[in-house]
Amino acid sequence: YEAYVTQTDKHCYYQIEKALPQPKTWSAHIHLGIAPTKMMERIEWLAEKATEIGFDELSFLHCKFSERKTLRADRVEKIVISAAKQSRKPFMPQVHELTPFSQFIDENEVGHRYIAHCYDEIERVDFFNELNQLTDDDPITVLVGPEGDFSIDEVKLAMAKGYKSISLGKSRLRTETAGLYAVMLAQLAKRK
Repeated sequence: YEAYVTQTDKHCYYQIEKALPQPKTWSAHIHLGIAPTKMMERIEWLAEKATEIGFDELSFLHCKFSERKTLRADRVEKIVISAAKQSRKPFMPQVHELTPFSQFIDENEVGHRYIAHCYDEIERVDFFNELNQLTDDDPITVLVGPEGDFSIDEVKLAMAKGYKSISLGKSRLRTETAGLYAVMLAQLAKRK
């Protein structure tokens, strides 16, 4: 907002003269579903950096191979708020509590949905190429598994529910690196 200070004493008062909207710099709703790592600092780092880059939603998944069984979403939310302020974002991503994997895929049935994994026996498409072929701005949800990956049954279940099997490249990435990379690719493909 453009505003003028009208009075100062113990408090500062101002009058708003003009709204200066700041639209998102990307066109689709970007949602990252990720299994938290054993070391929570890594997920906190991911939340901070992904917020600086820009995305809309962060969900935490409890998977078969998850090492972390609990999570303080309120702590992650504070980190997201701080990162949004620091990077001057006029909005912040929504942070969700830890959710069982099967419940998450049952409840998220809109838009373009992807699951990243490392199983060679399941065909995968390149995530960035896939995103660049999209002609709409429907929501994008991408899932990243825990250390040790999703179980093969989780991948097959997600695919049965309409998730597309994707690769994030030829390198094997740590969970938090894969999550940040997926957000960055979606950002690049959907920037205005």
